[in-house]
Amino acid sequence: MKKIKLSNGVEIQQLGYGVYQVEPDECERCVLDALSVGYRMIDTAQAYLNEEAVGNAWKKNGVNRDDIFLVSKVWHSSSNNF
Repeated sequence: MKKIKLSNGVEIQQLGYGVYQVEPDECERCVLDALSVGYRMIDTAQAYLNEEAVGNAWKKNGVNRDDIFLVSKVWHSSSNNF
């Protein structure tokens, strides 16, 4: 898969696996499958309501944490919670 080199020298894949509209009960399996075929960037968001499933897959996958990018979005009204 093609990669982009960031200004800090880290390389990130150009293509990630998105979990928008993936039901939480299916999401964990889908993310595990994506990681098993080589995806290293997972795109999620608080509004998707499946972040826990993404986290569960992340814990189970066996891929080195330093090799995975998790891209997320925070809804504006929730930004004061961080």
